[in-house]
Formats: sequence, structure tokens, C-alpha cells
Amino acid sequence: MLTLIKNGSIYSPEEKGTCDILIAGEIIIDIADQIDLPTEINHKLIDATGKLITPGIVDLHVHIIGGGGEGGFATRIPDICLSRITKAGVTTVVGCLGTDDITRHPEALLAKAIQLTEEGISAYIYTGSYQFPPPTITGSVKKDIAFITEVIGVGEVAISDHRSSQPTFSEFCRLVAQARLGGIIGGKAGLVHVHLGNGPRGLDLLFRIVEETEIPISQLLPTHLSRTDSLLEQAIRFGQMGGNIDFTAKGIKNSTASKAVSKALKSGVGIDQITLSSDSNGSKSVLDENGDLIRLTACDISNLHAEVKVLIANGLPMPDALKLVTSNPAKRVGLQAKGRLEPGKDADLLITSPDFDVESVMARGQIMIHEGQVLVKGTFET
Repeated sequence: MLTLIKNGSIYSPEEKGTCDILIAGEIIIDIADQIDLPTEINHKLIDATGKLITPGIVDLHVHIIGGGGEGGFATRIPDICLSRITKAGVTTVVGCLGTDDITRHPEALLAKAIQLTEEGISAYIYTGSYQFPPPTITGSVKKDIAFITEVIGVGEVAISDHRSSQPTFSEFCRLVAQARLGGIIGGKAGLVHVHLGNGPRGLDLLFRIVEETEIPISQLLPTHLSRTDSLLEQAIRFGQMGGNIDFTAKGIKNSTASKAVSKALKSGVGIDQITLSSDSNGSKSVLDENGDLIRLTACDISNLHAEVKVLIANGLPMPDALKLVTSNPAKRVGLQAKGRLEPGKDADLLITSPDFDVESVMARGQIMIHEGQVLVKGTFET
């Protein structure tokens, strides 16, 4: 099936001007000033005049089978459904476990990723969890990454957090080395996605990896880095050393994530080194001064799109704001066909208003949402 999208203002994420896009099956096959097909060729035509066309959002940190549980079994957050993802403009997710690897397991995470892929988007996972040694599917981090298509790395591994298993430097080194070797053998990123709490040690383990081993800094991606001022300062230092950094989207006017992006850029961290992720369906714990839980809420995948709008409203050029949620995260997790609008890439795209309000969503060439109406729902969505 051919789909021709006419007269949209293209951001690939770089601004390309008004163009037409031709899609065959799941792949973009041409982008040009004007594309016309003979009337005898059967195709779907979409008029995008006055609209923006951008890559679909890549969210590299989603608790697809739910997170939470820190306040007892009643606080376990449910898994995420397909339309919740697509309505947020997200076409690719990377799932993770988080705190709870007692009642949740990597096998269930993998099954959910396969389900979401069968339902129409693209879904991948990290093996492991907060804990060390990490839970795996094959019994080995490097084997999970090398042999299982959907596994692109390990994470989110918790450090500087009271919920962490407090890995030693040697243990953390071995984990990073396993991920790197699995990635090399499997032709994947082998990313180590690191959860940062608000403990005083911050990024110390990551700095030691860079300074004391041969492992490249690009193997590491710390997240939740706008949690405290001191952690943000360490994150900026990590970026100045050439590392990549990830901020958790809040999607509100005075978001700490947007402020962190601005400060990092002003401090000399390159735009291509920064990503945003949602932490969707993960818990937001509100603790007292003793570290005891006061209340628990859940992160929302729609925060990611909302954060981009906040950044644009604050003066960040649209191509740069889009990079944070499209080409940059796709590159970080090694998904070469994602995050850009180019011939040969997957047909994951958004059609939006000039203000970047999502109107239509295409994932792998299938129209999931059209003019605000959800066309494709998850198997058990009512």
C-alpha cells in the first residue's frame, strides 16, 4: 500500500520546507518538493497543507508493564496501553523494569514489548532492573543483548539511591563491560541506562568508569539528572567530558527538565548529547526527611510531547527541541531506522498543528490516529 502525504512543512528534525512524502508499506521511499502518482496507481492521499510533519517521538524510558510498588502492593502501577502511547505522539518505546523485580520480571517486559509491536508501534526493552546482579532472561546480560532482538541494553540500574542494591565499583564495571560486549556481538548499542537518585555520590561511579577503564563514555546514559542542583552540575560536567545525558520530562511551564536543558546548552554541552524521556508509568515518590513515603503518583507519557512544547515556547528552535525526543534517543539506543524523516527510514511520523499539537500519528506506515481520532487501539482497549 502506498501513502502520499502532500504539502506538509517537514522537520526531519532539521527544517526542510514544504515537501511531499511517499511511503510504501512501513518505509519512507521518497521526500521531494512535489511527488505525483498516476491516477491508476492505488494509494492513500493525505493533505497536510498548513501542517507540520515531524518524526514520531522515541521514548527511551517507559515502564511498559508498570512501575511503582514502593508503598506496598496496592501502589503497583498498571501497564500502559497502545492508544495512551500513540496519543502522546510516541511511535517507539524502550521498556524497563525499575524498582520492582520481585513481582515483575524481564520475561513479562519482553512479552509486553512484543505485544505493542504486534499492535502497531515499535517496542524494545532493557534487561535488568534497579538491582545488582540484574535479573535476566537467558541468565546473562551479554547474552540477552546479543541474542534477543528486542533487548538493546541494560537498565535502569540504580545508583545513589536508597532503593539501589549499592553495587561496588568492580560490580558496576563488570555490568558495563557485559553490556558493551553483548552490544558488540549482537550489533546493538549495548547501552547502560543508569537511574540516579538524590544521594550525595551522584555520578561518581560513572566518572570512575570513564577515568579508570577503557570503556567509552558513550556506553553510559544516566537519567533523572535534573533531580537536584548538585546532580545537574555533575551531569553538565559529564556532558562536558563528552557523555550523553537524559532528563525526565515534566511537561509543565517551569519544568526542571526544560531549565536543565537550557543550563546544559549554555554550559557547552552539545544539543546532540541531550535526550528527554518520560519515565511513563513509573512512580513519582514524595518522601519525608527520613526517606519514608508520603504519597505516590505516576509519570505520564504525554509529558514528553508537552516538554517539547515548553522548550519551544521558551525559545529553543524547533529542530533542536525535536532532536531531544527523536533523532537523539534513536541514536542513543542504536535504532538506525528511527528518529528521522529520510528515504529508507521507518515511516514513523506525526502530523501536527503549527503549534505542535498532535493531530495524526503514523507508526511503521500505519495510520494510528487521524485528525485526533484513534483508529488503532490495543487488543483489550474498550
